[in-house]
Amino acid sequence: MNRGATWCARVVLTVSALLAGGCVTTEGAAQEEVAAVSDGAVPLPPIRPERAADRDGTVVPSGDFDAWRGGFRQRALAAGITGEVFDAAFAGVTVNARVLELDRYQPEFVRPIWEYLDSAVSETRIADGRARASERRRTLRGIEERYGVDLGIVASIWGIESAYGLDYGAIPVIESLATLAFEGRRRAFAEEQLIAALRILQSGDVSLERMAGSWAGAMGHTQFIPTSFEAYAVDYTGDGKRDVWSDNPADALASTANYLSRFGWRRAEPSVIEVTPPEGFDYRLADDKTRKSAAEWEALGVRAISGRLLPSDAVTILLPAGAQGPAFAVYPNFRVIKRYNNATSYALAVALLAGQIDSSIAFGLRTAMDWPRGDRPLSGSETEELQRRLTALGYSTLGVDGIIGPNTRSAIRGFQADQEMIPDGYVSAALLERVRAAAGG
Repeated sequence: MNRGATWCARVVLTVSALLAGGCVTTEGAAQEEVAAVSDGAVPLPPIRPERAADRDGTVVPSGDFDAWRGGFRQRALAAGITGEVFDAAFAGVTVNARVLELDRYQPEFVRPIWEYLDSAVSETRIADGRARASERRRTLRGIEERYGVDLGIVASIWGIESAYGLDYGAIPVIESLATLAFEGRRRAFAEEQLIAALRILQSGDVSLERMAGSWAGAMGHTQFIPTSFEAYAVDYTGDGKRDVWSDNPADALASTANYLSRFGWRRAEPSVIEVTPPEGFDYRLADDKTRKSAAEWEALGVRAISGRLLPSDAVTILLPAGAQGPAFAVYPNFRVIKRYNNATSYALAVALLAGQIDSSIAFGLRTAMDWPRGDRPLSGSETEELQRRLTALGYSTLGVDGIIGPNTRSAIRGFQADQEMIPDGYVSAALLERVRAAAGG
């Protein structure tokens, strides 16, 4: 399947899958521009009135694109972009209605984490990853030696971001970012990325014709947004260009390794290890803020499925599906992956796939885990109802936004503890029913 043909399916998969991880994020390295939205603590960007639609349902822009482009041209030139580069880049550029549609996409239902992992760490992706890693072994090993990032992790990100280069987007980056800067939900950010994209063109790293990417402006084999490209992309091949679009993925893979290295990746150390909590474990300890040494967790009875926990002074316990699902000891490398994409589901998928590609960094992780597959995730409206009811019962979520963040999980844990339930903070339809019953229906 070619890149253009697979693009739309990939976008829907990416948005749904990342939302399943409980975090709001964009594709690839674009995570660094997204503040973690925690139960309304970070306000959402202003949104223009809903746009009208054509008879076929296409979103119709509500403003004057030509006027916006004229104003933006002045800002771009003031930022150092030459008129020649700007005019060539914007020749024929119009608003892309499909980009606006995807930017507005707000699914009512999201897939649970286990369904995302089924897709992200499928047998096909594992087999393809092993094959690509074997083909590119010399390059990946060289990158590992230079940047200190395990080759399996780099290959895993490559596989999840673009199916090992099969599909990294076919929309002209200038067009997608111009559309988002003109009338997207986060216009200031899109304009920043657009100016960075123009600087990349001006630097000569890529031609205008080859500068394609996702609807959100993420580019190349490992989906760098323009500002991340400027900060972390490298010319590994030595040809004078940082070419993350090339059929030779070396620059893209090295750029990804450089990114992870700059954020503190620790070679040959785990990102996550599957564990079993002891009987009577205090599940309130299983959150991002409770960090203990591996030895301290072991003293509390936490045991690695594969043997012993590896030493670290900054381990947390992760329960993506509550006490009824698998449990994990999270190491600093896991948090580095989340700097690349701030979704728990994504980081877990990267770790799982990496271990299947390179068994030396599997750390006992299994692809077949006991997930509560009979559970149904809440819809957005149900999540808002849960937040309203919890707050009314005295367990404040500090806002009603339909997003399960730390404030909502804290409220859930408080409710669960008072109801003599396991205080794991897990959100499910069964929990909503208990809250409804406590509120009197």
